[in-house]
Amino acid sequence: MENSSNSNFPLDRKDILILIAGLCIMIIGFFVMTLDKEPFGFGFLGITLGPILVLIGLIIPIFSLFKIKK
Repeated sequence: MENSSNSNFPLDRKDILILIAGLCIMIIGFFVMTLDKEPFGFGFLGITLGPILVLIGLIIPIFSLFKIKK
């Protein structure tokens, strides 16, 4: 049996949890955009807060995948 640290899978448990966290933040951002009660979503939630959360949800996994492993 192989040791789990010598597996061929390129991502470890920490990286997968960071990817899942980024996905959850993106989903929360899209949900926040739907909570806006202004016409056509032109309030603070639909124009500012929701897109910022979606952008953060995209950036976190990208940095997680491209970090340098030692």
